[in-house]
Amino acid sequence: QALSSLHPECEYIFQLEKEERHCLQYIAEQGNSSTQGCLPFWDAVICWPNAGVGETVQRACPAVFSLFRNNTGSVSRNCTSRGWSRTFPPYHIACSVDDDIPETEQSYFATVKLIYTIGYSVSLVVLSVAVLILLLLRRLRCARNYIHIQLFITFILKAVAVFIKDATLFSSDDTNHCTLSTFACKASVVFCHYCVMTNFFWLLVEALYLNSLLLSSFHHSPRCLWGFGLLGWGVPVFFIVLWIGSRVYFEDSECWDINEDSPYWWIIKGPIVVSIAVNFLLFVNIIRILIQKLNPRLIQFNNSSQYRRLTKSTLLLIPLFGTHYMFFNFLPDYFNVNLRLCIELCMGSFQGLLVAILYCFLNQEVQKEVHMQWLRWQESSYGAVSPGAKGSQMDTPF
Repeated sequence: QALSSLHPECEYIFQLEKEERHCLQYIAEQGNSSTQGCLPFWDAVICWPNAGVGETVQRACPAVFSLFRNNTGSVSRNCTSRGWSRTFPPYHIACSVDDDIPETEQSYFATVKLIYTIGYSVSLVVLSVAVLILLLLRRLRCARNYIHIQLFITFILKAVAVFIKDATLFSSDDTNHCTLSTFACKASVVFCHYCVMTNFFWLLVEALYLNSLLLSSFHHSPRCLWGFGLLGWGVPVFFIVLWIGSRVYFEDSECWDINEDSPYWWIIKGPIVVSIAVNFLLFVNIIRILIQKLNPRLIQFNNSSQYRRLTKSTLLLIPLFGTHYMFFNFLPDYFNVNLRLCIELCMGSFQGLLVAILYCFLNQEVQKEVHMQWLRWQESSYGAVSPGAKGSQMDTPF
């Protein structure tokens, strides 16, 4: 996920710090072995070696620059009697970047942050309204809406977690979020990972429920709902606690938000990948069942409209149930970082909004019940009885 991958700005900083350490070690090894010519030095970008007067040294642009541009060139310096000359051509020309690389990319990441902040904010408001509707209207209280409410809550918590994490890591421009290591910072990262995990597991619960619904094997028993609750909320707790222990004892560094080459990250990523794979298989099975049930030779005519409506609803929900994650989760974490940021952060921030619209506001059962409540309010306020104020019929599977 993009939330767990290394920010390119941090990658840039860490790589330069690594090269600086190697350069300083090289300078220390050289010592005062050569007092003539130009001494080795680190110019904050490239390590320059010993050179004689009149010698021209050429160095390739650092590989880390490829994070911002695909093609990089080389720079040179002349060793003169007065010391090293300036680089030619300058870094921003030879390496296709400005002198201050993080500032160059700042506008891009600021745009991404603005988009997903808007997405999570809108989703948060719409999801909160959807939860209130499903909780306050008694006729809407049933097993499927209980599951929908849990899913909505995970999207709400996910949005809140992102806001808390951003406020903690990026509260000030002076904060070095790449090396920040405080309890509040680590707690915000843990909470964010937990909310993301619960979101994926409740998506899995939705898929399990749809399969059970189509197979007519789901019984409205409290035990089944408790089982779904344990899967959606309890299982992520187990993996999060396991991951916290591994970070405390083996990788207690930075803010726990950087998981590059960390084997312990799979404690969280592994269950998510498995849930996505199972979700995908369940949806394939849903399509198979629907195709069979929609065969006019196998079903009665009066049932066909219900399954056609069910098919439409299911097909609309497939992109929302992590199908696109099937592609990214089996690729390296840093494969096309910009594309991953756009899809997983920008598009993902609006996922809760789409789920709320499809599961609640476009649900015919919800629309009828809200309409009935509106008619009852008019009747109690104005004493008018509309001919449409009749008992609602719960005839939709969602």
